[in-house]
Amino acid sequence: MKSTQAQLSAGVAALGLSLPDAAEAKLLAYLALLDKWNRVYNLTAVRDTERMVSHHLLDSLVAAPFFQGGTHKPASVLDVGSGGGLPGIPLAIARPELQVTLIDSIAKKTAFLLQAKTELGLANVHVVTARVEDFHPETAFDVITSRAFSDLKEFVTLTRHLLEPGGHWLAMKGLMPHEEIASLPDWVEVSANHALTVPGLEASRHLIVLERAA
Repeated sequence: MKSTQAQLSAGVAALGLSLPDAAEAKLLAYLALLDKWNRVYNLTAVRDTERMVSHHLLDSLVAAPFFQGGTHKPASVLDVGSGGGLPGIPLAIARPELQVTLIDSIAKKTAFLLQAKTELGLANVHVVTARVEDFHPETAFDVITSRAFSDLKEFVTLTRHLLEPGGHWLAMKGLMPHEEIASLPDWVEVSANHALTVPGLEASRHLIVLERAA
């Protein structure tokens, strides 16, 4: 049976990712912190640390390449309903050039996120305790993402005011959400759909890219 470190290293290699120095150590430190807090605060239903590597770390990292599309690297990312920090914290560790804002309405979850930011030394992470529809920062975001927040219609509707002109949404989904796509408002369109394979995860994963309709 692989150690979590070996499992993570093999998964990162399988994904073809090139991570910064010490990134894997930070990811494992984050996992240990999540496991510790999870015993009291119930941040995630996944309890086994080996399953956390595939279900949380690798399932978040698989989308990392899509946060730097083309020549324009998105400077700012909003992770909506971040919960235990997924995908935002693994993304911030893997792509330190990004400014990642984690928002959740539940204070015990943002308390954990602030602790993770401090312990892991993540200067590129910002934590907000608020309902996303009530969040009105001075500047909008290049990319808005979510892993388990809501259906697509609610996701784009509640965050519409937070997307920078020319920006896009990256919605992380399991099975291809045909019904959710069919119910999207007419001011948004799907510009891409990526089927993803997560090492160690025998489940369907899709990344849906949405933009404001022309």
